[in-house]
Amino acid sequence: MEEDQRLVVPDGHCVRRLRHERAWSASALVRAISLASERATGLRRTITPSLLEGVEERNERIPWATLRLIAGGFDCDPTELLRRRV
Repeated sequence: MEEDQRLVVPDGHCVRRLRHERAWSASALVRAISLASERATGLRRTITPSLLEGVEERNERIPWATLRLIAGGFDCDPTELLRRRV
């Protein structure tokens, strides 16, 4: 399986906390992800608001590539957004 397609479990609480720290709505984060993707690759890739809700509310498993997109919107390392096992 290609590394980018490997499913990971994000820390939805962390994603929401970072979004709230920036006083961003879900739509603002979706736009930030798109702009960061365009700066990095020339392509405007992003996620849907419903996917973001699934991450924040239910820690839905997502591909590593999607976690990297979200991290790009926050300008952080994707590993900071991973759910930690206790």
